Amino acid sequence: MALKATIFKARVQIADMDRGYYGEHQLTLARHPSETDERMMVRLLAFAHNAAEGLEFTRGLSSDDEADLWQMSLSGEIELWIEVGLPTEERLRKASSRAAQVLVYSYGRRAAPIWWQKQGGALARFDNLRVYHLPEEATEQLAAMAERNMDLSATIQDGHIWLSAADRSVEIIPQIWK
Repeated sequence: MALKATIFKARVQIADMDRGYYGEHQLTLARHPSETDERMMVRLLAFAHNAAEGLEFTRGLSSDDEADLWQMSLSGEIELWIEVGLPTEERLRKASSRAAQVLVYSYGRRAAPIWWQKQGGALARFDNLRVYHLPEEATEQLAAMAERNMDLSATIQDGHIWLSAADRSVEIIPQIWK
């Protein structure tokens, strides 16, 4: 029998001073059986960093044809495609041809720098691609914040992201690799 996704609920209040976006979102995250808390929380962070009407979580790990998050236009075109982790060059090529903008949130103590060293040159040709790298200490702290029901606040200013719960807070300073 196949394992089912674990459902997490999050209420996220977002104050993004960099983009002038302020809102509250009630989110449902389905954590795939093979997904870690760290990856799920990076998906949540990516949502907060790009929050907008229409931004939504997709089937993610369960589908090869969908991003981890995306935002569609009213006419059905993909405006924003967000990948979490270390996607292949082929996957990002497909995403870049299908979406107006593609974002990658990479993380991982050893794997991410090796991935970037191998893929960075090939990814330079995609003008609509931006790659962020999240420091491993920050993503480990994010993973520790994962709970089935979360009440979070996200503050974004000058490229820094603060994600807070009642009993803890983490500051994330994404490095822009591309």
